[in-house]
Amino acid sequence: MTDFAERRRMMVDTQVRPSDVTKYPIIEALLAVPREEFVPDAQREGAYADRNMDLGGNRTLIEARTLAKMLDALDIQSDELVLDVGCGLGYSTAVAARLAVMVIGVEEDETMSVDAQSQLSEVGADNAIVHVGPLTDGAAEHGPYDVILVQGGVEELPDSLLAQLKDGGRIAVIFMTGALGEVKIGYKRGEQISWRFAFNAGAAVLPGFARKPEFAL
Repeated sequence: MTDFAERRRMMVDTQVRPSDVTKYPIIEALLAVPREEFVPDAQREGAYADRNMDLGGNRTLIEARTLAKMLDALDIQSDELVLDVGCGLGYSTAVAARLAVMVIGVEEDETMSVDAQSQLSEVGADNAIVHVGPLTDGAAEHGPYDVILVQGGVEELPDSLLAQLKDGGRIAVIFMTGALGEVKIGYKRGEQISWRFAFNAGAAVLPGFARKPEFAL
């Protein structure tokens, strides 16, 4: 029988801590949330591998190192409201829910969203819900948000998401240029977003976040 709790500890000790993520709330959340419960059954054995996992439907379970470093850079506080875009089967939402007062996951795949909400309930994430709708639309009716996380690659970020960020809020995005990606943290001041490079990482580009082709006459 697989000892997933031991694999969770190994994930934190070999993937997360060596990446200079040491904040106790993040470590505790990663140790507490059973990652294997948020992947397709056929992929449970690979849930703790040091790589992005394809969940199907153009959704990615981002490697633990990348998610942890994003959370570290965002420094989510216990009284903050979080929007988790492209939450897939809900793992990132469950982890963020242990840091924030409330997390709204956004998923446009209806089957995936039902599974995510069910699993969030199973692990006791009562302060997390899954909103069904286009990823690029976010969930404005529940906002504005202190923090926005985007769970996948982005070539172009829609203004509709940035509009849902509070003044003083932060957003973490994996900006992809071809096969290369950079995680940047955006800080909103008034109507302006200032971006700071955080670290290199990559992920498949989410539906709706690809760069639109330019037509020239």
